[in-house]
Amino acid sequence: MNPRPSVAAAVERLTAVIAPVDEEAARAASGLPGWSRAHVMAHLANFSLAMTRQVDEARAGRLVEMYDGGRPARSAAIEADSARPAEELKDRVNAATADLLAAWAQVDDWSRPVSHRNGDLASTVFTAWREFEVHTVDLALAATSDDWSPEFCLHLLDFLRPRTPEGIRLRLEAEDVVWEEGGGQVRVVKGRLTDLTAWMAGRQPVSSLVGELPELSPWP
Repeated sequence: MNPRPSVAAAVERLTAVIAPVDEEAARAASGLPGWSRAHVMAHLANFSLAMTRQVDEARAGRLVEMYDGGRPARSAAIEADSARPAEELKDRVNAATADLLAAWAQVDDWSRPVSHRNGDLASTVFTAWREFEVHTVDLALAATSDDWSPEFCLHLLDFLRPRTPEGIRLRLEAEDVVWEEGGGQVRVVKGRLTDLTAWMAGRQPVSSLVGELPELSPWP
């Protein structure tokens, strides 16, 4: 599967969702504990800049860290950049995501390695797909997990397989999809595919789920 068209569509949705954000909305709480919407926008811009560097350096045959200084520097940058004015935050998100899309357009060998998750250039597209879709919902504005396509839900569920608790055979049942992972005591959770995916991602489902929900392991 080539997710680049889906990622471009996700960027368009993100751009539309943040367009009306003013100072008051930017300082309001997001769907992530301890983060305002400004924090989420700062992260999306910084992630896009860092991923663009991964792409550019990989095309030149070089491996660089995703964030100089690792996660502590990443967190410090998000905190600092979240103080920027709302208009500047939006401009940074829009410019950085556009640069990332443009960088991918220059790739002629998607198998080139990148340091992020010890992946390759193809994996950077899937990573960005997850970041843009999930964090657009985290902004707690117009978008919800109901906007996620079946293709994205299935991709995200596969990525989140390591969240299945040890000793549990987790079975997710949607209308047209049955997803299973793990071994041991069977736990069946039923609901819409988007809601099951949101729950696996640690987000609040739009509609209720049916079943005994186990405590999930951390994000991979």
